[in-house]
Amino acid sequence: MNEHFSPGRGRPRRGEVYRQLDIQIKELRERLGGLPSPDEAADIWRGIWYEEAHHSTAIEGNTLALKQVERLLEEGRAVGSKELREYMEVRGYADAADWVYRQAISPNELAHPGEILTLAEVRRVHHAAMSPVWQVAPHPSATPREAPGSFREHEIHPFPGGMTPVSWPLVPAEMTTWVEQVNALDVADAMFPEALVAVHCRFEQIHPFLDGNGRAGRLILNLVLVRLGYPPALIYKRDRARYLRALRRGDAGEPSPLGEMLARAILNSLHRFVIPAVAGPARLVPLAALETPAIKAPALRAAAERGRLRATRGPHGQWRSSRRWVDEYRASRYRRSDPPTR
Repeated sequence: MNEHFSPGRGRPRRGEVYRQLDIQIKELRERLGGLPSPDEAADIWRGIWYEEAHHSTAIEGNTLALKQVERLLEEGRAVGSKELREYMEVRGYADAADWVYRQAISPNELAHPGEILTLAEVRRVHHAAMSPVWQVAPHPSATPREAPGSFREHEIHPFPGGMTPVSWPLVPAEMTTWVEQVNALDVADAMFPEALVAVHCRFEQIHPFLDGNGRAGRLILNLVLVRLGYPPALIYKRDRARYLRALRRGDAGEPSPLGEMLARAILNSLHRFVIPAVAGPARLVPLAALETPAIKAPALRAAAERGRLRATRGPHGQWRSSRRWVDEYRASRYRRSDPPTR
């Protein structure tokens, strides 16, 4: 819930979502020190890791429940009676996501100074994501040269909606050009989310690998985001149909629906995972980062406007408070609701 977007009711306009994303990321960098490293805040990265592995593989048809994913990743145990292929899909995706977040913040030799992304990193992401499942269920048409991390040597049939991936002999050159487009991304662009959509959609149009392009594309998207100082964008399985529709519209040259979806997903990760982990109990943060199942951001905003919750209002109209002040407010609510004593 991003209560600070608009003083009115309803969902904010797309341009306001983009503006608030820019404000929030600047605040993360300037007031909270930017994204923490995976070692500094292991719990938030683990929470993102579990959820992304579950939801991104579910978008591709995996049927493991979140609790089964958590047990698999925490204990290495396959809980339930699903096919081995499904467990290996989640295991591979989770390993790749863990590598992505570490590589984004603390790059190894596959990265190049001054570049957002390299082709070697793209191959490494696909190899990590697909190798476990490939061991038990390889693509039936794959040649030895089309193993995880290697470009396809087959043509791909058109997708629903009419998009046809590029012919396979063109894939290496197209991917080189694509990486150059990624490295030209500018976070200062007011329409940065839509520039991000353009490269995300282009990756799917190229479809460089025989299998696993959707998973690899979302992992690479998050590698780019984290390297640029943004939290990852988690696409939830409940939003699968909307995501696929927005992706098709992006393919057709309409980036706005997917741009807004990605911007909201980044803000959700920021408020749900990152800010609560990096902000101490006395740190002033947006109200959306302080909501709990017991008290949502709109109720906190109403309390701030009535003067019942200690909070400050910034130059952009955004209310900020602290975990300590929210705890004080909740305690005062309970005191006011106590029955009178004789």
